[in-house]
Amino acid sequence: MSRKQKQPGNGTVAARAWQRMLSGRRLDLLDPSPLDIEIDDIAHGLARVARWNGQTRGEHAFSVAQHSVLVEAFFSEISDGASAADRMGALLHDAPEYVIGDMISPFKAVLGGDYKLVEHRLEGAIRLRFGLTAHMTDEMKARVKQADQAAAFHEATRLAGFNVDEALQFFGAPPPGLAPNMTPLSPTAAQAQFVARFAELQAEMDGHSTRE
Repeated sequence: MSRKQKQPGNGTVAARAWQRMLSGRRLDLLDPSPLDIEIDDIAHGLARVARWNGQTRGEHAFSVAQHSVLVEAFFSEISDGASAADRMGALLHDAPEYVIGDMISPFKAVLGGDYKLVEHRLEGAIRLRFGLTAHMTDEMKARVKQADQAAAFHEATRLAGFNVDEALQFFGAPPPGLAPNMTPLSPTAAQAQFVARFAELQAEMDGHSTRE
């Protein structure tokens, strides 16, 4: 990917490939550093990115932040004995979207390799920032994907207008049990929920418990 662009009258100049975050960090999208990543920036961004391109019922959009908490809950349910680090990985599985947004899978396919490369680099920097390996193992990816599909089933049928047969075709059946609360939260509430769950998992990874 090139960092250069044409500017009339001035020849070729360096293109801006970074974003200023509310924390004051300047995140380079092409070469992201773990040192420029803050959980408050991630939570703020994800709480304001809508799932399903905003085509969901409710007063508020169903945000990627709220989706991430739901995925981590499903992951914990289907992964008996999962470590705090693995559950943190599930919570952060969509974290790059705080910068690049939540694009539907067909559009990702149209964009091709450049999009995937940016996403891959961001994922690595984010995971390293919070004490995880740079990337998930294949086994971990499969379990997170299963949890993601379970969350998508409930989102699709209860918020996005899919009937059950359609959702089963695209996402498969979710784990048995009571359906989660799917009421879309305000951005502020979704951000707080995400940060709270992050703090619980971080404390557990550090050998402490926020419940003591």
